[in-house]
Amino acid sequence: MQKLVINGGKKLSGEVTIGGAKNSTVALIPAAILSDTPVVLDSVPQIRDVKNLRSILKDMNVTSEMNNDVLRIDPTKIQFAELPSGKVSSLRASYYFMGAMLGRFGKAVVGFPGGDDIGPRPIDQHIKGFEALGAHVENKHGQIIITTPEEGLKGAKIFLDMVSVGATINVILAAVKAKGTTVIENAAKEPEIIDLATFLNNMGAVIRGVGTETIRIEGVDTLRSNNAHTIIPDRIEAGTYLSLAAACGGGILVKNIISEHLDAFLAKLDEMGVNLEVGEDSIYVKPSPELKAVNIKTMPYPGFATDLQQPITPLLMQANGDAMIIDTIYPKRVKHIAQLTKMGANITSENDLIFVHGGAKLKGANVSADEIRAGACLMIAGLLAQGQTVIDHAENILRGYDQVVWKLHCLGADVKLIGEDDLVES
Repeated sequence: MQKLVINGGKKLSGEVTIGGAKNSTVALIPAAILSDTPVVLDSVPQIRDVKNLRSILKDMNVTSEMNNDVLRIDPTKIQFAELPSGKVSSLRASYYFMGAMLGRFGKAVVGFPGGDDIGPRPIDQHIKGFEALGAHVENKHGQIIITTPEEGLKGAKIFLDMVSVGATINVILAAVKAKGTTVIENAAKEPEIIDLATFLNNMGAVIRGVGTETIRIEGVDTLRSNNAHTIIPDRIEAGTYLSLAAACGGGILVKNIISEHLDAFLAKLDEMGVNLEVGEDSIYVKPSPELKAVNIKTMPYPGFATDLQQPITPLLMQANGDAMIIDTIYPKRVKHIAQLTKMGANITSENDLIFVHGGAKLKGANVSADEIRAGACLMIAGLLAQGQTVIDHAENILRGYDQVVWKLHCLGADVKLIGEDDLVES
């Protein structure tokens, strides 16, 4: 276990550069195994999830090499492998190997996915998609075994019962080499899905309609990578630093941002009275002493992202008045509340509603980061608080935030990481 030790109460200033999108990267790495040639990904974030996925690649005899933020993946000698639940359970996004292996081998055996415990995230929509393409799916002893008939996967029309980023991505990965046309209706519209489709299209795939409710995929026989793919900036990391900058900043420039990906979030900051200067690919956050409370409702993209409801919470604590948060995506995403109350926050949860009462003076405490975004929330709270905050299970923060300790140091924060990384790379 790793701990993040924060000596808070300091005004931060300077600049920070946002890394490549975690939620793109965790789909692009499994997608790379569909290529018949080596793949190069640029702007890869240095996070634990990448290490985890590279370890899974190794199990399939796929070599990978990371140099700064450039990841080279060579799937030319790939071998089929069953993916054990141990590795898969530590990282929910590893379930993208289901779709990728189905597209590559026509079969997949994957332990039941894990990741952050933020309430039920069933994979029934993924399975529905695979079955529509002609695959047979069964759950045996906690393993998902997917097989296809001899003739392989066939294009189909799939209507997702709910908007699901994971299911949309998995069906794309499975369908890209299927025979004929696949149509995904009620598809997710996230920028990370567009990023994945761009990557696949540049290799010869034929995917149209990404960013809309209907995605059409014409199956192709082969995919070949010719150019490096630059991953889009991480909008969740950007939102986290913008919230941090507004909460405890004395003027912070956040660089490498696509502001259009953050429209709903920026609208809320504006409503709160945060003083923003939005540039072409950066946002400067000026000191904003007078903040007012706002209500937040998370929605599928382009609405307010569920991954940003926890990082914005410490900012709401600085505001005048009372705020209410409704998370329509993951209503049980409330584990940060008990931890924040240890720090003196006036925050409660009732019937899937979160109530944040502004004006509380935070003080340092020992808290635990039970998942990525809760960890980010506690990190910002620790920077705001007087005294020392120790965040246990800081490895969860490292799962989603690129070089976070170094970036905080650049802003003048007094933070250090202690303890060894327990991630064992095979």
